[in-house]
Order: sequence, then structure tokens, then C-alpha cells
Amino acid sequence: MFYLFHGEDEFSRAEAVQNLKQRMDGDPAMVDLNTAILDGRKITLGELRHACDTIPFLADRRLVIVEGLLGALSGQEKRRSKEILDELVAYLPHLPPTTRLILVENRRISQKHPVYQLALAEECGHVQEFVPPRQNALPRWITKRAERHGGQITPPAAGELAAFVGNDLRLLDQELAKLVAYTGGERPISVDDVHLLVSYAQEANVFHMVDALGRRDGRTAMRLLHQLLDKQKPLALLGMIVRQFRILVQVKELSERGLGQREITDKLKLHSFVVEKGLRQARNFSMAQLEKVYDQLVETDVAIKTGRLDPVLALDLLVAGLSRTR
Repeated sequence: MFYLFHGEDEFSRAEAVQNLKQRMDGDPAMVDLNTAILDGRKITLGELRHACDTIPFLADRRLVIVEGLLGALSGQEKRRSKEILDELVAYLPHLPPTTRLILVENRRISQKHPVYQLALAEECGHVQEFVPPRQNALPRWITKRAERHGGQITPPAAGELAAFVGNDLRLLDQELAKLVAYTGGERPISVDDVHLLVSYAQEANVFHMVDALGRRDGRTAMRLLHQLLDKQKPLALLGMIVRQFRILVQVKELSERGLGQREITDKLKLHSFVVEKGLRQARNFSMAQLEKVYDQLVETDVAIKTGRLDPVLALDLLVAGLSRTR
């Protein structure tokens, strides 16, 4: 039996693979012993056949997971790729009954692909595409995922969590597990719970404050500052502000060099939500203004650490100054 798991939703793909592994009969240690994970970019068809034809050791089933094979073949010379694909398609229907083969691809495979067609045509074949939910569908995904963790979440809280974290399903799942543990499943997760426990929520409040500074709206920025001070120590909050402006400097510089959002995300190793917000905010500042802001941040840090200014007063003066930056 063979499976084709393909698509960009890495979290759900990995979960499906794990579910198949858990359905293997026997002692978990023996299941691990009878599981082979192969790099499809490097293996030969002979090595794949050898892994699949191997008899399970003290078990009824053997699991073979091959990652990226079809994608690697598409990048090879066309004639050679076709030869290997023809051999693979001829072999798959004759897998040993003791073997479960999973072909894992991190991109969408065309329905016209020979292996896709074979998976549809053969009883021993299965195909499943994993597509990440769109942003507007995330709250529904979050609601269902909370139920899987044994809890519930209010619609506003689900929307808030989606806005803060974005479509990183693995991170969303981790945050939901934490939130359900916090509520004990005894009541629905609320917006206040999200704001209290999700680190992205506090960073998002810093985003809102920087938005206000970008609009030169000093009154809103000052109000948000004091809301944040209710939950954060002044130096910790200054560190968050410094981090946000550092991100603005980095994304603006890379954007001006012609890099797109995905390239910037990869280069800076930041969450896509952070880069998206940073790019939008950076439009409110010139590079010269951002450099001036950074100088003010350094001066504030020194003033607090040397005791020259009270920490809260120093932050008040900082925000007042930044809201007038030209």
C-alpha cells in the first residue's frame, strides 16, 4: 500500500504521517525499528525498492517514508526523469503487503502526474493534498483545533489569535494547547486569555503603538504605552520597542534592495506575520528617520540604566519625542 501526501501545509502533513505510524500494530519501539525515513533527493530507485522489500523485523508491518522524491525527479533531466518515473509507477502496485510506503511532497503535485494518477487508479494507492487554511478561515480551524485539545474558544478570541499568530499552524496548535491547559477546559478561551498568555499578543500591542507613532498620533501612542506598562517592566518594554524598530530598519533596507516579503522572511528568520506588519509600518518612516529613532532608543536605554531618568518618565519622553520625529 502506498500514500501520496502533498501540499504546502507542513503541519497537517506531518500529523497525517504520525497518525499512520501510530496505527501500526505492536510495541512502539518495534514500530520505530521498522520505520525507514529516506531523503528522496538522494536515494536511488534501487535503494527505495530495497527499503520497501525488506521483511519487517518481529512485526507485521514496515513503514517507509520518502521525502521529496517526486520534486527531485522533476528537477532532473527530462528523459532520465521519465525513465525513473516509469520504473516507479511499474513497481508501486507490487509493493509487499507488509509495507506501507508514504511519498511526502512539500508542494502540490499535479493531478496529471503519473504517481498521482496511479494512486487514484489502484486500490493500494491513496492520495491526499494538504492546503493551509486561508487567513479568513483560520478562526474556524482554531475553533476545531481547540476542541481536539479538549477545550473551547470564543469567536472573538479565535479571531484575535489568528490575527496575532497568522497561519503558522504548528505555532497556533502550541498556543492552543497552552491556552486549554490554562483554562482547564472548564470554560471557553477568552480574548483576555489570549492577551495574557500569547507572546505575540503583547508584541502586537507594541505594533499598534508603533503604528500610532508612524501616524504621529502621540496621544494614542502614549495611551498604548501605559497599557503595556501595566503588564511589562519598563526595561523589558523598551527592549520590545527596540526590537520592533530594529525589524523596521532591517525590512526597509532589504525591501529597498528589491527583496520580496517571503525572501525577507527567510533571510531574517522571522515569522511572516512580523515581516508583513514591519513592511507596512516601515512605509511611515524614511531610513534617515529610523536611524534617528534608533539613536533616541539608545539614549533612553542609557538614561534608564545610569539612573539619570525614572524608567517610566524616560519612556514617556521617548514616545513624546518619537511622535514628533520628522
